[in-house]
Amino acid sequence: MISVKRIKGGTDNCYIVAEGNKAILIDTASKRNLDKVISECDKFEMKLIVLTHVHFDHAENAAELSRKYNIPVAINKLDEELFESFNKQPLKSYGLVGWGVLGMSLKVLKNTKVERPEKLIYLSDGDDLSSYGINAKIIELPGHTRGSIGVDVEGKHLFVGDELDNWIRPGVGHLYNNLDAIRKSAEKLRKLGGRTVYYGHGKPTPNREY
Repeated sequence: MISVKRIKGGTDNCYIVAEGNKAILIDTASKRNLDKVISECDKFEMKLIVLTHVHFDHAENAAELSRKYNIPVAINKLDEELFESFNKQPLKSYGLVGWGVLGMSLKVLKNTKVERPEKLIYLSDGDDLSSYGINAKIIELPGHTRGSIGVDVEGKHLFVGDELDNWIRPGVGHLYNNLDAIRKSAEKLRKLGGRTVYYGHGKPTPNREY
């Protein structure tokens, strides 16, 4: 039976998805939460790290955790350039919440470089994670970043990174690289129907219209 462990660090979420003792980590949180993430991962036989996108609050611990557990880090190739610089894919925002979050994030994003993991692999739409012990498929969700991806686990658990967020209530992600693309990705997620949605920021909720 699949289990999901939400690891909350400040405003950031990452998740351990496990089938028995075998598990994958979806996102890694920021550096200040590394010890908390390790303490939870140590309870499992870790097989894979999946990054929904390459921003520091999701990816900053990826290289270190990859070394510790000797496991690969999976991304969509379109986000690889973000290891070099956040400026490769600038963010914009909408609404009061988005403007506030972007204002708080920009300074950190611009001054934080995410280490590129040595064991880096690439995932694209429809890729299957069953070889890592989890019945899950990858969904490409461009908009927040060009290479943003989600993970659909057993058609029940849907991990969406920052394509959607739940800062105050569930909705289309407030920060985007491409507004049209993020809206289309939100519609793609809505059409998947009855699943629990797990956000990069905010508490999980049932899937809904946005």
